Amino acid sequence: MTRIILLALAAFAALFPAPASAERVRDLGTFQSVRSNQLTGYGIVVGLDGTGDDNFAYVTQAMRGVSDRFGLQLPPGVNPALKNAAAVMVTADLPAFAKPGQRVDVTVSAIGKAKSLRGGALILTALYGADGQIYAMAQGNLAVGGLGVTGRDGSKLTVNVPTVGRIADGASVERAVATGFESSDVLRWNLYQADFLTATRVRDAINARFPGMAQVEDGVTLALRLPYGANERAGIMANIEMLDIDPAEAAARVIVNSRTGTVVISSAVRLAPAAISHGSLVVRIDENPTVVQPGPFSRGETAVEQDSAIDAYQDGNRVTMLNPGASLAELVDGLNMLGLSPPDLVAILEALKQAGSLKAEMVVI
Repeated sequence: MTRIILLALAAFAALFPAPASAERVRDLGTFQSVRSNQLTGYGIVVGLDGTGDDNFAYVTQAMRGVSDRFGLQLPPGVNPALKNAAAVMVTADLPAFAKPGQRVDVTVSAIGKAKSLRGGALILTALYGADGQIYAMAQGNLAVGGLGVTGRDGSKLTVNVPTVGRIADGASVERAVATGFESSDVLRWNLYQADFLTATRVRDAINARFPGMAQVEDGVTLALRLPYGANERAGIMANIEMLDIDPAEAAARVIVNSRTGTVVISSAVRLAPAAISHGSLVVRIDENPTVVQPGPFSRGETAVEQDSAIDAYQDGNRVTMLNPGASLAELVDGLNMLGLSPPDLVAILEALKQAGSLKAEMVVI
């Protein structure tokens, strides 16, 4: 009895389509001024156990600069062996609205012949933005997840990447980035992926909540006219980000990874009428040589008589018919009937695209 009730409920639920999944505005895009900024610096890691850059010129020059900073003058012409130091690039992401005194994580990467940064410490390093200004200062002990070991006979063992490390909260913000968040006349919101239908739906949802506030500039950007002042704008932006939107259906695309053979077909892919036949021609040649031995007391010579058997056949030469407007499920079922491998599937999809039957964009990565 319970099974009959469950089947009845399932059948009743199938009569009604599933509601479209709504997404929040904050998951579809971001405000133009709310963004992170990349920082980069050149520094020196010291305290290595003989795994540094040795006597590279750029390391020596950097160490001279560090020594001069602390009032220590190295004698001219002296190039110290710096096996315990390494030249590195230091990178970090400065979060939106980061203020002086806040801490951010940094990544430290060797740029020379250093074998490992394990156990090293980064000397005070300035981190620059794209405008050439210093926005943070980095320093601290590295946490390295890799391991490198070298034997006296030249054998080596490397686990992960020992020439890259991180310093948690290793940089202190020294300058804030001006965003114009509270004073700009227009605040722009950008979609992660361009789509005119989704942009208009977001505009309509915002205007339904705040009449006349949003206008579409293009398939990505909405221009929002907000009242001045950070307090007022923050409240309105918080409400906008939590609005539910039904985004447009994704474009019909077939994604092919040429290196791994992975094929991904979006649900919007449709096919025009087409018949597919795919199989490989197999040619088989069997050689059965026979030794011919002449009879006794004759003048004949022993010889080899060739006996060849040649056969050719088509393997998997079945034909699959795809009806007009075939969906993704029908396409997959039809191709599975042919027993295809990923390379074969790619070849068929390319042929369907050339024939004009595949109504989708082919993207090869």
